[in-house]
Amino acid sequence: MLIQSPEILLILLFGGLILGLASGFPVAFVMLGASLIVGFLGVGPGFFHMMIMRVFETMHNYILASIILFVYMGIMLERSGAAERLFSSIHISLGGLRGGLALAVVIVCTIMAAATGIMGAPVIIMGLFALPHMLKKGYDPALSCGTICAGGTLGILIPPSIMLIVYGPMAGVSVGKLFFAAIIPGLILSALYTLYIIVRCLIRPELGPPVPREQRMMPVGRKIFMLLTSMLPTLMLILAVLGTIFFGVAAPTEAAAVGAFASVMLALCYRKLDWKVLKESFYQTMVVSSMILVIVAAAFVFTGTFMLVGGGDLVKEALLGLPFGRWGVLIIMMSAFFVFGLFMEWVGIVPILVPIFAPVLAELGFDPLWAAMLFCVTMQTSFLTPPMAPALFYIKGVAPKGVDFGRHIVRGTIPYIGLQLVGLILVASFPQLVLWLPGIMIR
Repeated sequence: MLIQSPEILLILLFGGLILGLASGFPVAFVMLGASLIVGFLGVGPGFFHMMIMRVFETMHNYILASIILFVYMGIMLERSGAAERLFSSIHISLGGLRGGLALAVVIVCTIMAAATGIMGAPVIIMGLFALPHMLKKGYDPALSCGTICAGGTLGILIPPSIMLIVYGPMAGVSVGKLFFAAIIPGLILSALYTLYIIVRCLIRPELGPPVPREQRMMPVGRKIFMLLTSMLPTLMLILAVLGTIFFGVAAPTEAAAVGAFASVMLALCYRKLDWKVLKESFYQTMVVSSMILVIVAAAFVFTGTFMLVGGGDLVKEALLGLPFGRWGVLIIMMSAFFVFGLFMEWVGIVPILVPIFAPVLAELGFDPLWAAMLFCVTMQTSFLTPPMAPALFYIKGVAPKGVDFGRHIVRGTIPYIGLQLVGLILVASFPQLVLWLPGIMIR
């Protein structure tokens, strides 16, 4: 042991993390590098064996296998064309309303969020498919871009969210209960987005003009057929995943396997399943899930180092010693999630902060499910707030020529950040919005 002071070791650990991230190195390698150096300085050579065993223990966590299956399910749904079918059918039904196409985007993103568990795919799909259509119909570019960015990020909150799967083991909370705790907060955000679009387009109709009648004329029977064939298969897939968890038929990992199989069958029914789609889906699944799992393993090493050098006790004593009361400490923890979200994606934030804050939450007496939703809704804002803001950069990469990043994309997302804060206040003020569904789960 070369350095015995926990304070110095923590400064080196987080200083190395910040310096590495600022230098542009991958998150996993930065966490591993900082952890190994500080662990050697604070614990000695035996640290390396301890961390190797910790990584192996992490990778034996059965629930993490569901990450691969849910990622595959989301990618296969993306390839099946389900989102495009949903938008085509819903926009015909809602196109006559002011802001109808924006409402269709929110509805499609909400349904796809409950069927994929990932954030990037809905933003990219709607950016490629819906955005040109909205601009062609005279929609305001800022409203269009903001709606797609905000709606697309629902995939990281509404189950089966990959973020919640990672959060559960880090906090020692049931992933199944986290799934059902997140449903109502996710739907509240979706409802707030919908209400905002309706009110905004009523006040300023030119922002979202109705689609001309002749462009949406279709027999009622044809409309109903399109809605049924586009919505029912996806809703059945959602029921297959969440229903089996809710009724206690399967754990999240088994439910993920059911969802992965159902997504393949959906692609087959839509005649989009061939060898090329299978091969590309397998490859993309390996890339995405490997990235997530490597970061999770590195984060376990990072938090293990943090605890070994005395950081857990130090942070716990510091937070509990603050003169702000339990609510003030909770707000400070939520602020930490927000600030980290400005510079990192959730896959780096959750494994770092959750194990540090979980013991403090227990000491303060807060319900871990309710606190988890506060942290997760707080992280929702990070997808729309630069400099990180992945949703903004996703849509910039697929937006048609003429869409300006600052004037249209950034400005369009500002109202939705405000709506996310409103959703956060509602969840904080009414804990039963989070706790009701998990409380009636069939065990």
